[in-house]
Amino acid sequence: MCQNDHGKMLVRALAVPSAKAPFEQTTIERRTLRPNDVLIDIRYAGICHSDIHSAYDEWGGGIFPMVPGHEIAGVVAAVGSNVTKFAVGDRVGVGCFVDSCGECEYCLRGEEQFCTKGVVATYNSLDYDGQPTYGGYSQKIVVKEDFVVRIPNVLSLDVAAPLLCAGITTYSPLKKWGAGPGKKVAIVGMGGLGHLAVQFAHAMGAEVTVLSQSLKKKEEALALGADHYYATSDPNTFKTLANQFDLMLNTVSANLDVNAYLSLLRVDGTLVNVGAPANPDTYNVFSLIMHRRSIAGSLVGGLRETQEMLDFAAEHGIVPKIEVIRADQVDEAYERVLRSDVRYRFVIDISTLS
Repeated sequence: MCQNDHGKMLVRALAVPSAKAPFEQTTIERRTLRPNDVLIDIRYAGICHSDIHSAYDEWGGGIFPMVPGHEIAGVVAAVGSNVTKFAVGDRVGVGCFVDSCGECEYCLRGEEQFCTKGVVATYNSLDYDGQPTYGGYSQKIVVKEDFVVRIPNVLSLDVAAPLLCAGITTYSPLKKWGAGPGKKVAIVGMGGLGHLAVQFAHAMGAEVTVLSQSLKKKEEALALGADHYYATSDPNTFKTLANQFDLMLNTVSANLDVNAYLSLLRVDGTLVNVGAPANPDTYNVFSLIMHRRSIAGSLVGGLRETQEMLDFAAEHGIVPKIEVIRADQVDEAYERVLRSDVRYRFVIDISTLS
């Protein structure tokens, strides 16, 4: 690491210069520490499906060159003069956003993700002074201490990284919609999000059913805590499970037959979407009104809930199944994610970034 003529840190990173372009190793600027900042040496960065959507500009509004990555695990390298929560050497993480107004009703209740001013995303965003943000596919990051979480010692940094997005993305709606003893919860999809949702729902005490396209992941799902497993490619599944579930968490990023899945909910049941397909879904309103069912969506949790999730994961032994890759394997990893050829999350070893 060195500094440029303006005193900013120069850091090595992986960037896509334009939509769908291959990754290139490059140098980016990180701001010098402000009084409330923490400098983090990034050790591992998870690959999230939203990284791919963003790098391919499938959601529009991409800011290029782009350094993706909002599943960041590392070690504190330096702290600003006013920092009280962290010290050099602490094991820490950074998730999906790095700033918010801190004053609106949502920020004040610990739900910074809904900040009325507009939350500043970890990458592919503009911070409040108009500078683009760069994510975790890089050697270092500077973040306000209020947007840093502590990684419990029992979680190794490589498996902790995916919890900063995939973990909180599944934990938050399960908690919000009351997964627990006496509740029947269905997890749609047995992938990067789904395999964590199974573990969280099981640890919360719910009866957990996995709905996946085929039976090929059945044994893995049962080993992670699922009580039941059904293939959605079998039309009998939808007859067998009609009107069964209190809560259904849809983790897939493809469009589904929404009406068919709604038919599996009990009266007052809710289908919560955390996967984000590029194209709109459609459904018949009678699928909702005849059983007072609901369709909902969930983003991630705020900082307090993210810390709570990490502590819960540590207490219950919840960890993602990961494949650690080198920095020069990210393009290949993206292609494999799109083929569903990973069990279940890729994590970049940042030490291989030169």
